[in-house]
Amino acid sequence: MKHKLSASWIYFFAALGGLLFGYDTGSISGAILFIEKQLSLNSWQQGWVVSAVLVGAIIGAITIGPFSDRFGRRKLLLLTSILFFIGALGSGLAPEFWTLIFTRIILGLAVGAASSLIPTYLAELAPVAKRGMMSGMFQFMIMSGLLLAYILNYSLQGIYTGWRWMLGFAALPAAILFIGAIILPESPRYLVRNDKENVAREVLMTMNNNDADVVNGDIAKIKKQAEIVSGGWKELFGLMVRPALIAAVGLAIFQQVMGCNTVLYYAPTIFTDAGFGVHFALLSHIWIGIFNVIVTFIGIYLMNKVSRRKMLIVGGWLMGITLFILFWGLMYSSDSKFAADIAVISMVIYIASFSGTWGPIMWTMIGEMFPLNIRGLGNSFAAGVNWTANAIVSLTFPPLLSLFGKGTLFIGYGIFCLLAIWFVHSKVFETQGKSLEEIEQWLRTQASKKQKDAAPEATSIQKEN
Repeated sequence: MKHKLSASWIYFFAALGGLLFGYDTGSISGAILFIEKQLSLNSWQQGWVVSAVLVGAIIGAITIGPFSDRFGRRKLLLLTSILFFIGALGSGLAPEFWTLIFTRIILGLAVGAASSLIPTYLAELAPVAKRGMMSGMFQFMIMSGLLLAYILNYSLQGIYTGWRWMLGFAALPAAILFIGAIILPESPRYLVRNDKENVAREVLMTMNNNDADVVNGDIAKIKKQAEIVSGGWKELFGLMVRPALIAAVGLAIFQQVMGCNTVLYYAPTIFTDAGFGVHFALLSHIWIGIFNVIVTFIGIYLMNKVSRRKMLIVGGWLMGITLFILFWGLMYSSDSKFAADIAVISMVIYIASFSGTWGPIMWTMIGEMFPLNIRGLGNSFAAGVNWTANAIVSLTFPPLLSLFGKGTLFIGYGIFCLLAIWFVHSKVFETQGKSLEEIEQWLRTQASKKQKDAAPEATSIQKEN
């Protein structure tokens, strides 16, 4: 079967789920202001409307992986687009609180599934030389979706039923994703595992500009790895996968506990404290969204040329330092225009540091670290951990902010940045410039060395006994 889509269109349709991911998580920030009044929600209900997507995302991320290993990435992408459509349209039409919660949980299932499935799919399609940029397209589309949400939130704020349009608009790109998923090719890794080598070869030829030598080499490596029986939870927590599991889970947690979402949440207030007007504060999310898209594009471009580990370490240092400066600026912003300006500058640098490093690199690396026989399960588990950390940070931010006061909380996030630097330095292995099969072989070699090192020790203990 010949695939008529070019490589560029394949990447676009695959990454479109990231746009929906970003839009659906960003649109609620503007919509909730109107939902609480029209549906007469109390504070507890408001919290559930916002966090229902997180609940669904955790479930979706954890469950999608094993199914994608069994049924293929493309079929699950098709299912994800349907969930996006139902969740978006249902949220926009919801007549009361419980219907809104139910449809937003469905939306969360799609968001979580996309966060696990799409990085894996893009990583398995992309050639080694382009994998960083193509996998990073997912984060780029997330930021584009956030920007689109901010623009529509601002544009629709004067319409009484504007929140319904804010939430329901996502049904349109969901329908486009559904059409794209119908014509997208399956992952060549999945095809080889299911005795469809000829189809896999056609897909790889499209993705590698018809370079037969590269494709033949890729097919040989994939066939070797595909001979390994599909694994489950036992293999995920086994000795061979342990370095990938530790690295992926750590990256997933640190990406959230370094405060990325809370700084974005607090951004309009920081602009107001700096002396800008309320109107500019409302527009600040749009400016931040534009800035995020630009910096994210630069970051994913650099991923193909620079060590991923070094980018994470540099990003961690910049984020940590700017959070400490942000704390100082916020402490004195009410009395000093200079301190307020410093707070704004440090916040912008922090956002740039995250968007150019930890934002795209985390999703790229968890998509390429795990062996083929449990790649879906591994990515699913890491994405689930990321969404769980996201939920914990989001739910604890308001009470912690009330407890510690304005700005002080950012010291804690800054300390997590320093811990993240240590973690990357000691626990994260490099993936830049390596094929997925080379990464898997490295894991097997490391496990073999550990087993050999453990064998003499075991023999020595037996002799002593």
